[in-house]
Amino acid sequence: MNVIKTPFISIVSPVYGCKICLHELYSRLKETLEKITTNFEIILVNDASPDNAWETIVELAKKDNRVKGINLSRNFGQHYAITAGLDYCQGEWIVVMDCDLQDQPEEIVKLYNKSKEGFDVVFGRRMNRKDVLFKRYISKYFYKLFDLLTENISDCTISNFGIYSKQVIQYYLKLTEKIRLFPLLIKWLGFKIGFVEIEHAKRKYGKSSYSLFKLINLALDTIISQTNKPLKLSIKFGFIMSSFSMIYLIFLVVRKFSLDIPMGWTSIMVSIFFIGGLIFANLGFIGLYIGKIYDEVKNRPIYIIKEVIGDFNKK
Repeated sequence: MNVIKTPFISIVSPVYGCKICLHELYSRLKETLEKITTNFEIILVNDASPDNAWETIVELAKKDNRVKGINLSRNFGQHYAITAGLDYCQGEWIVVMDCDLQDQPEEIVKLYNKSKEGFDVVFGRRMNRKDVLFKRYISKYFYKLFDLLTENISDCTISNFGIYSKQVIQYYLKLTEKIRLFPLLIKWLGFKIGFVEIEHAKRKYGKSSYSLFKLINLALDTIISQTNKPLKLSIKFGFIMSSFSMIYLIFLVVRKFSLDIPMGWTSIMVSIFFIGGLIFANLGFIGLYIGKIYDEVKNRPIYIIKEVIGDFNKK
C-alpha cells in the first residue's frame, strides 16, 4: 500500500497575469526547496488570470506531482486566493509568496533558517523595494495613517512573503472576516514573529494588478475593518464644530445688538454649507461601516473553486 507522505513545506502562491514566469518560478522553487527537503508541495492558485495561466499550472502539475493547482471560478483578489491555497495546503511549514519572482525563491532558505531559532512566523523585510515609486509611497503613507488610527506600529518593508508554522495558519483560517490583509491578520494572532532581510527583485514579467484606485480601496477597506476610530474622530470633530458654531453665533448676536451690525447673508450661508459638508462626510463614514457589516452578514463564501489538479487531502 502506498503511503502518502505529508509535505514538510508548502508553497502557496496566487497567480494573476504572470503565466510567462511560472516555469521559471517552478524550477527555482524546486532547486531551492530541495536544499531543505524533497518533501514539499507547490500550490498555485489561479485567480482567473487573463492570460490562461491555468494551462501552464496543469502542465507543471502533470510534470511533477508536487505541483498542485487550484482554479478559482472568477477573480476574487490576491488575499482570497491566498486563503484558498492555505485551506488546501498540508505542510508543517507554509511559505506564502507572489508568483511574479519579485519574491525570490532563493530567499526561502533564509526564512526557514530563521524559523529554526524558535519563531512561529518569519517575515521577509524588503529593505530595498523594487516596486514603482508611487506604490512605495502609497504603502508608506497608508501604514502611517493606519498606525495613527489603530495605535499600532507597522512595518512597510514586509508583505505576504514569509514562512509560517502549521499552527499559525490553522488559527488564521479560523478568522472568517471578508477583509483579509494577510500580514496584518497574522500579526494580530500574536505568535512569536521573527524578521530577516531579503533581496527584493525588480519585476521582469507582467505588471502589477494593483492600480492606484485599487490600492486606495484596499487601504480604506483595511482601515475600516480594523478600527472604528474614524467614527470616534467624527463625533469629536462634530462636538468641536458645534462649540465653535455656538461661540460664533453668540458673537454675531452681541455684535448685532451692541454695534447694530447685520449678521450678513454670506457668513450664514458659508456656515450652512460647511456644516452640511461635515454632516455628509459623517454619513459617508457611517455608510462605509454599514456596508461592511452588510457584506459580513451575507456570509457568502470568500472564494469558489472551479477545479483542482493534484492530490489534495483537504483539512
